[in-house]
Amino acid sequence: MTTEKSMRYQVVCIMMLYLFPSTVSSQVYGWRGPERNGIIPETGLLKSWPLSGPQMVWSYNSLGDGHTSIGPGKDRFFITGLEGSTGYLFAFTYEGKLLWKKAYGPEWNENYPGPRSTPVVIDDLVYFQSGHGVVYCVKASDGSLVWSVDLQKRYGGQQVTWGMVENILIVGDRLFCTPGGEKNNVACLSRLNGETIWTSPGNKKASAYCSSLYVRHKNAELIVTITDGSIIGIDAKTGQFYWDVPQKQRNKIHANVPVYSGGVIYCASENEASDNGLVAMELSDDGRKVTQLWRNSDFKNLMEGFVVKDGLIFGSVYNAGKWLCVNASDGKILHVSNAFGDGSIIWADGLLYCYSKRGEVALMSADRSSFSLISRFRVTMGDGPHFSHPVIYKGRLYVRHGSALMVYDI
Repeated sequence: MTTEKSMRYQVVCIMMLYLFPSTVSSQVYGWRGPERNGIIPETGLLKSWPLSGPQMVWSYNSLGDGHTSIGPGKDRFFITGLEGSTGYLFAFTYEGKLLWKKAYGPEWNENYPGPRSTPVVIDDLVYFQSGHGVVYCVKASDGSLVWSVDLQKRYGGQQVTWGMVENILIVGDRLFCTPGGEKNNVACLSRLNGETIWTSPGNKKASAYCSSLYVRHKNAELIVTITDGSIIGIDAKTGQFYWDVPQKQRNKIHANVPVYSGGVIYCASENEASDNGLVAMELSDDGRKVTQLWRNSDFKNLMEGFVVKDGLIFGSVYNAGKWLCVNASDGKILHVSNAFGDGSIIWADGLLYCYSKRGEVALMSADRSSFSLISRFRVTMGDGPHFSHPVIYKGRLYVRHGSALMVYDI
């Protein structure tokens, strides 16, 4: 190859990496599944469980305090816990062997003590955030530190009442987080070295416990999240702030990740304010504007998540012990079920998996006309509130309750 042709070839390669960063690496399984929407791409799962529940294949009861779920990797998974005031990252094989346990630094030990950020694994690296707002990147092999960034020190992030709660978003070699500073409200970092790529002033309000969503809409790339007082949309490549939509909550809690489906963004929070509940916003072709389609103020969902599937929206009402099915096109409630306590929800292989705050796990079917409770069982291990979201990975159901992790064959 001539020198001129060689130089041309190198330039083309560099341009390809810039234009298509997501081809460098991919987030195999992030918070609430690969698309962060609670829809899990598993098939061949059980359509009902025995009366006592599915078989528990193994468990571990020494994680310490915490509310995180597992972060699956290639040959191992990761989860965090609190002992005293120190946070620990645990690595397990899928057969239940503890490979190592590594301290990473101070962790949240005030109200509802324990880590909040579920690890995400990219190639041989693990990413997570402490309740004090420190983002960590460590090696999957042994937990050794690659880099860390204190969001409050670097970006002027504002401390919040219940600790920094964000499940880190990674797209290609870019890492997105929400420091919640007045100048540096949302930030994009290199996932390889933690260096800043851009920051955005957003709405200049504090972080509100929300995990952001990457949206590829036609030719637009957006980061959508909720900070104190509003839902915001930002250009994922440049950090340019495009739009915000009011979303209120009396305790400034917006812990549900937004959901994108068919050109529409759905967000849900819990409050009595008029600018609350479940809202649907249609994106313009270029992503720079949104039009509110409807708002359902009865869909009060604080942090349990919801699922948008086949034109329907499923989720529970916070502290009300009921589940709603909403028509995605107009926001109307189609039916209500009181058969199971309110809690978190995911969808897999045609059925809903629900984990109530009363400590029960249920398998339910649902369509436009009704919910049907198929099977249920009670979680018998662990302590404290049932805040962690369940995970389905390779035919197994992972349920965390405080210090206990339970793994079921489904």
